[in-house]
Amino acid sequence: MSRLKTLYKETVSTKVREKFEITNVMQTPRIDKIVVNRGVGKALDNKKRLTEAVSELAKISGQQPVTTRAKKSIANFHLREGNGIGCKVTLRGDHMYEFLDRLIAVVLPRVRDFRGVSTTAFDGRGNYSMGLTDQLVFPELRPDDVEFLQGMNICITFSNSDDEKSHFLLSELGFPFKKK
Repeated sequence: MSRLKTLYKETVSTKVREKFEITNVMQTPRIDKIVVNRGVGKALDNKKRLTEAVSELAKISGQQPVTTRAKKSIANFHLREGNGIGCKVTLRGDHMYEFLDRLIAVVLPRVRDFRGVSTTAFDGRGNYSMGLTDQLVFPELRPDDVEFLQGMNICITFSNSDDEKSHFLLSELGFPFKKK
């Protein structure tokens, strides 16, 4: 079991229940899944970009990503229905906690001019979304092997939560929010 999962089970879940006066254990907010998404719009011109994005995301997440395809044809963008335009991976369980632990402890401190993540990126239902502009902050990737710089979106989805509960849970897990 990962470090963050044991931290959540042993201390954070009880702190959340005490702070928000939750009596039923099953109503305790918890992280449901983490979705890492990479949109590769340049893949229409160069197919190599999509295959590299998929392989990099596989190294970062430890799971094989799914290629996302265009749902509609859009002539102005030279886009045809079914073209590969990105990739995504959904992490749950132990993989999710391992990824979140690496994100908090290793990746975010390596971001240039990092002063904390935004506290306003919650969606109103407790889910948190953030973006990274560069994939080289992940230690799994070697800078010599990366040909194209491409960012990614990370969405942390909660169950039984709202913005305030999710913010408290993430901050107790050590998520580096900006100081007000």
